[in-house]
Amino acid sequence: MAAVSTGERRSAVARAAAFAAVLSCAVLLAAVRDDSNDAPIPVRYPEGALHGFLVLKSQDGTVLARGDQLQVPRNGRIDSRMVFRFTDGSLLDERVVFSQDEVFTVHEYRMIQRGPAFEEDAEAYFERASRRYRVRTVDRDDGDVDVKEGDLDEMPANLSNGMVIVLAKNLPPGRSATVRMVAFTPSPKLIGLELEPVGTERASFGEETKPVTRYAIKPKLGFFLKLGAKLTGRDPPDRHAWIITEDVPAFAKFVGPLSMSGTGPVWRIELTAPTWE
Repeated sequence: MAAVSTGERRSAVARAAAFAAVLSCAVLLAAVRDDSNDAPIPVRYPEGALHGFLVLKSQDGTVLARGDQLQVPRNGRIDSRMVFRFTDGSLLDERVVFSQDEVFTVHEYRMIQRGPAFEEDAEAYFERASRRYRVRTVDRDDGDVDVKEGDLDEMPANLSNGMVIVLAKNLPPGRSATVRMVAFTPSPKLIGLELEPVGTERASFGEETKPVTRYAIKPKLGFFLKLGAKLTGRDPPDRHAWIITEDVPAFAKFVGPLSMSGTGPVWRIELTAPTWE
């Protein structure tokens, strides 16, 4: 990955600050315009213990990181963690604790990003029971630490942080849904995400092919947030998830940004497996 100069980093930080200001001014208007409902996604396929092996690539296919998807049932909930360790020493560590009693409900969420793969080193956390959040960012130039914490104004039932793939796997064939996500810019902002099936493809598995549904995951920012994002050059791109739909649905591929702000480079997550000589 190419090194980022100090000037480029400061420019990126300035754009991020401008985007955060626009979000702060427009969030109430955006909330009024957001037509997403707060219905959580019903459970069709319960999650269980899992250890998946992942690879993270750039758009040109360069391997940037290798990672693990871990799920452990604990006390009636699922503790899910996705962690990537980059070749340049960066780290992405995302953890969500959720329940699946008829519907999926996020209870805790934590995300850590650090290293040159990201614009800034940051850690974000929120919890449903207390409604508390905490965001810690570190300035790479001078090492200054900024901490923001408080209460989230809303904790809708259909929060999707760390769960977009799980929710997409549980949508009925051909059905779309609108969920919510807490984006950290770095202050937390609640935005809508539309999960929409946009086509069916065929993927090869040895001698067989299986149907795969591609879902577009579209941020619903509202007019003012979209305008502010375009003005600051931080218009978040759509994400895309590919779900194998034959028999029991399974994750196949994801393309989109992974930073906690919802912007940044577009990366590709794919399944991988151990190899032997």
